[in-house]
Parts: sequence; C-alpha cells; structure tokens
Amino acid sequence: MLGSAMRLWRVKYSANPHDRPAMAAAPIADPATGEVLIERNQVTFFAGVPTMYAALLNCPERHDFDLSSLRLCVSGGAALPLEILSAFEKEFGSPIIEGYGLSETSPVACFSRVDLERKPGSIGVPIKDDEMRVVDEDGNEVKTGNVGEIQVKGPNVMKGYWNLPDATAAAITPEGWFATGDMGKKDDDGYFFIVDRKKEMIIRGGYNVYPREIEEVLYEHPAVNEAAVIGVPHPELGEEVVAVVSLKEGQSATAEDIRDFCKERLAPYKVPSLVEFRTELPKSQVGKTLRRILVEEEKRKVALH
Repeated sequence: MLGSAMRLWRVKYSANPHDRPAMAAAPIADPATGEVLIERNQVTFFAGVPTMYAALLNCPERHDFDLSSLRLCVSGGAALPLEILSAFEKEFGSPIIEGYGLSETSPVACFSRVDLERKPGSIGVPIKDDEMRVVDEDGNEVKTGNVGEIQVKGPNVMKGYWNLPDATAAAITPEGWFATGDMGKKDDDGYFFIVDRKKEMIIRGGYNVYPREIEEVLYEHPAVNEAAVIGVPHPELGEEVVAVVSLKEGQSATAEDIRDFCKERLAPYKVPSLVEFRTELPKSQVGKTLRRILVEEEKRKVALH
C-alpha cells in the first residue's frame, strides 16, 4: 500500500553537545509495518508523500501502536489534502508542514517554517535567497489571491537543461525566472498555495477545473481512501471530469453517493460526470499518485467506444 520506496527517519536528541542526531531508514511494505517501526524506534521525524499519510491514517491497526514519539512530519512531492492533514494531526498529535520544489530548483524553493505562522494547505514562504511570483499567460504578475503560474528565481535554480537550448529558453526567462508549470496563488502575508499542475487543469465547456479542488472534497467523504481527478476527451465539452477513487477497508459507496456528495459542495460544472472505483490507484516508486496513467487508461477506453 505504501510501496517499497517509503522511508522512515529516526532522530535522537541529546543534551550532550557531542552527540549527533541519528537517522535510521528502512523500506516499508505496508502501513502497519511503518507504525511498528515508528513505535519501536521512537521515531521523532517523519517525511513522506501524501499517500503515505493517508495509508498510515487509514491503517486498521493504527490504534494498536503508540506513535506519540512523533514531533514533526513533513509532506512533499504532491499537494496534501487538507482532510488528510487535519485528520492525521488529530489522530497522531504531530504537526505536518509542507514544502515545495522541483529538480530544477535543487530541489527546494519554498517551505513552511516552524518559526512562522502555520497556514494549513500552504507550502509556506520562499527559502533564503529565493524569490517567487505568480504570473499570467503573458508573464505579468497577477494580483494577490489570484491564480497563475508559479515562477522561481534564485541561486538554486538550474542553469538549463543539458544540450536542450530550446527547452531551456522555454523554461527560463531572460531575467532568470524559472516557470514551474504549477498553478498557485499568494496571500497578503506572502504565503504560497499550490492549486494544481498547469498541464493537469481540465477545461470543461470553457470553464477551468482544477483537479485538486475536487479531490479535496472527495477526501472529505467518510468512505474514500484515495482519490484522483482527471479530464478525458468529450466531443461537446472538450473535456469531462472523471473521479477515480479507492474506498477504505470495510466501507462502501456507489458512484451516485459520491456524485451527490460532490453536488452539495461544488459548482455543477466541477461535479464528476463519472466515478470509477479501484482497489488502489497507480503510484510512482515514491508513492505519488500517477494521474497520467489514469488519463492514458481512460483515453484508451474512449477510443474503444
């Protein structure tokens, strides 16, 4: 469920200045094993992707383990649904902070700092010596609170893609701003929020639909374990909204149940027209949900019809 790439870190703190923090890493095949290791090793710091937190939270045996040693958790790699964040913190008593970055930013650009105000759902503020901004399609900064593409500038941004001058020119402006391909917004305090990947935005009948907004609602449903929202081709609307979900162990729900739940919380054009159930969602080696695999599968289904 978590995948073999999941890792745990154990950090020991000591009043002795000569002692150093210790880190122990171990591959984990399932969330129960992860919780065993947290309890046995008195893990204080845990870092993972959102699917790992969902798996630990929804593990049927979670009440059998004492995870009170956890002091701080970090989530990255993908947006962490607010429902998972709040439920995890309530269940295990450890705060989760989010960060953001890409390989091209070596690899961090923004982080939620423990010494600043926490804003659930935010990726925090730019790291030292970095600048971030939100721009429109023409490269102009948008007003605070408006959605646009996030750009990053700083000493950690790559010089370019090896032997790919055209790709480099498309990604980095002459002023040194790197276009991340992520849609987001900034609030009045300078905190950034990720909305979704630019290329994963769904355009349904002329309306922009961001999958993450719908996924946030799906995770609020008591029976939903995992959720991913994708766009599939539609002859009249351009794209249609499809939700792919897996259910928690022992829970049940119909497609109509899920759609009715969404209708109460979303604008009509954002409600999935189709809900597909899976035992589990496809994931990368580090546990990130692979929407592109789902899109490819749905496109093949459309082609067959």
